[in-house]
Amino acid sequence: MHRIKLKELFKNYQNAFLQCDLDGVSRCYHLPCTLNTPDKVVLLTNQSDCQQEFGAIFTQLKDAKTSDVIAKKASFEQISKQVYLVCIDWDFIDGDGQIFADFTAIYHVLDVDGVLSIINVISHDLDSSLTLTESLCW
Repeated sequence: MHRIKLKELFKNYQNAFLQCDLDGVSRCYHLPCTLNTPDKVVLLTNQSDCQQEFGAIFTQLKDAKTSDVIAKKASFEQISKQVYLVCIDWDFIDGDGQIFADFTAIYHVLDVDGVLSIINVISHDLDSSLTLTESLCW
């Protein structure tokens, strides 16, 4: 059951990025949460924070004329009764069919009464990718 719910969460997440859907991506997160990149750490405490941070990301995606968002590799493991660790290697494809961004993202996902949401994401270069105990392909 957890595999199905995780696939659903990240398929919705992927689609929200592809459609540059602020509400869709916001629904994937539990607030407050943190976004960590090699450049900065952002604390999102409310919907306005989400809209501001993902609005900037979506502007970059639109500027690149993003045509696809591909999960190349995905795996997960349950680390407690309510928390999952998920690692996904992403490719972002531009309007010319070329990869313009590729990275690994490691997510902490919280299960509250069967509803899954991201509480933390750490993005890094692909050489930091993890292979966790269970495959998560869709």
